[in-house]
Amino acid sequence: MSFRKIRPTKTNLLSLQKKLNFAQKGKEFLEYKREQIIFLIRKYWEDYLNQRTKFLNDFRQILIKLNQNYEEMGKRQFTLISSLSKIQYKPFVNVKYTKEYGNVIPQIDFELIRKETLPAYSFDRTSHYLDDLIRLLQDLFKDMILLAEKEGLMLSYSFNFKKISRRINSLENVIIPKQKTQIKKIKEILEENERENFVRLKKTKDLIKEKQNAT
Repeated sequence: MSFRKIRPTKTNLLSLQKKLNFAQKGKEFLEYKREQIIFLIRKYWEDYLNQRTKFLNDFRQILIKLNQNYEEMGKRQFTLISSLSKIQYKPFVNVKYTKEYGNVIPQIDFELIRKETLPAYSFDRTSHYLDDLIRLLQDLFKDMILLAEKEGLMLSYSFNFKKISRRINSLENVIIPKQKTQIKKIKEILEENERENFVRLKKTKDLIKEKQNAT
């Protein structure tokens, strides 16, 4: 609301002062929340980087094992075994969300359910790297889930940090200065009106005295 739309009355002045006080307290609260988020980002950042490094290292090892299997078995035989292995496993994924300090935190439950206990391949025509590859892939899925949770956590913190910072900037640079300007102008007008009323009353009083003296 612009200053022109606000009548310079004491009631409006009190209302603006209450709004200014509320805005200043809101800014202080948002600054406190932002400090909390900064603390949480610093707390979990190293953990996220370590998990990301572990995932990438595991992924590199899988590519090496995959290439070794290709060299010993051939891509066609490996692809056939991979297709047969799909029958053995049934993935289960469930994503839940919780709140922490107003931030939405993902929790991912993942389970690779194995239907058959025997390997879906013949030992005499497979690479000795295949079991290593399967084990690494299972570990990779676990690391990938953990990384997704930690990355989702960091993204949630970052999003809320930006959102809160925008609100603080709006209060600090727009709303609070505007309210202070409006309060100052209304005070000036009210003070000017009081001075004019005082002068007017004094003149009226002097006129009354002159009339009384004249009679």
